[in-house]
Amino acid sequence: MKRLICLLAGVLALVSCSNENIIKVECPKRPAGQEDMVGFAAPALDTVRIGFVGLGMRGPDAVRRMTYIEGARTVALCDLRQDRIDYSQQILSGRGCPAAAEYCGENGWKELCEREDIDLVYICTDWESHAKIALYAMEQGKHCAIEVPAAVSLEQCWELINASEKTRKHCMMLENCCYDYFELTALNMAQKGLFGEIVHAEGAYIHNLDMYWDEYWNNWRLEFNRTHRGDWYPTHGLGPVCQALNIHRGDRMTRLVSMDTDSFNGKKTWKQKHGEDVDFANGDFTTTLIATEKGKTILLEHDVLTPRPYSRLYSLTGTEGYANKYPIQGFMINSQAAPEGEIDIENLNAHSFVPDDVRQKLMQVYKHPLLEYYEQEARRVGGHGGMDYIMDARLIYCLRNGLPLDMDVYDLAEWSCIGELSQISLENGCAPVEFPDFTRGSWNKVQGYRHAF
Repeated sequence: MKRLICLLAGVLALVSCSNENIIKVECPKRPAGQEDMVGFAAPALDTVRIGFVGLGMRGPDAVRRMTYIEGARTVALCDLRQDRIDYSQQILSGRGCPAAAEYCGENGWKELCEREDIDLVYICTDWESHAKIALYAMEQGKHCAIEVPAAVSLEQCWELINASEKTRKHCMMLENCCYDYFELTALNMAQKGLFGEIVHAEGAYIHNLDMYWDEYWNNWRLEFNRTHRGDWYPTHGLGPVCQALNIHRGDRMTRLVSMDTDSFNGKKTWKQKHGEDVDFANGDFTTTLIATEKGKTILLEHDVLTPRPYSRLYSLTGTEGYANKYPIQGFMINSQAAPEGEIDIENLNAHSFVPDDVRQKLMQVYKHPLLEYYEQEARRVGGHGGMDYIMDARLIYCLRNGLPLDMDVYDLAEWSCIGELSQISLENGCAPVEFPDFTRGSWNKVQGYRHAF
């Protein structure tokens, strides 16, 4: 009941806000001589030469995955700790790949970025160093791929956008959940019109990190939650639904409103680990509602502190159907929207999920082209069930074929800025906050989200 009341209050705040009471944030003018990167395609590369920065939790497996991808070659490795570099060298050796150049210490990442034989800098460090490394890499003429979230402030978002536009280098956030099997299939179904017009979507990051906090270098992630209020890890849930809603490809997010609980488990967790009572900024549960230019809505949830089953929510509500991933995978489809000859429309029901055999048939009939292309190898190589492999393989494919990337620097900014915008809303009594137009007028330049081959 409490959650329902909060949601209703948020909806009222979102839909009733006027230009007078919405909080606006700066949207700086595009620097002279720069052009937008919407639909940008860089010259094709025969081989993508990669330098990895950050070899802690995510880096080594990324090094491993790249050894399976045609046209990808690891040139350099960088970390603050030599043992982490040694571990990644063993991965390369075990896969029959030549040893990579090594960079260790506080400024090793700069030396790596300055190499002339690197095309792509792949960044897997802590959140607060993501933007700094990416900016320097682009200044040195490198494309960038950055773990999530790629930026932790609006200022960083604009810096990354301006650097990408100025250098004409790709700057992509590594949002692996956009390449999960269900999300890709539902995206294809939405693009084929099976759900009608998508009017509402839901996403989340609900993941109890109690057993993982100590795995983060210097305990940086718990410290970040202690000092930051809001939804600072939104992109796993937000990225896939933004693609289904064609955000930056015909629509854009315009405003949000956030609400949160007090910190109960956050304070308790900190005391258990550090033996002291502290103020803990991040609420145990944060809810954010987002409105779009075309009259759609998005619900986001964030919870890393309570004992709940893992969930990214992921649901799409359309005028003719519905897709849902957690806790049960299922589809609902208006029988009039189902294509004749492909789906047994007699087994469709407007009040419940389609039968399991129909769900499985839908997953096959509407399998996304990326799954047709990558699924077999993805399941063999793995990485969160294979979606990490698809993400990396697709990135390398686009760079080698001179194609626009599936996720650009504006997606990076829009998905990452939820952290600061939600904090602004919360610190102002759950007030509505305006999204800046990161594309600076180009959000409607390309119509529809498509993966090109």
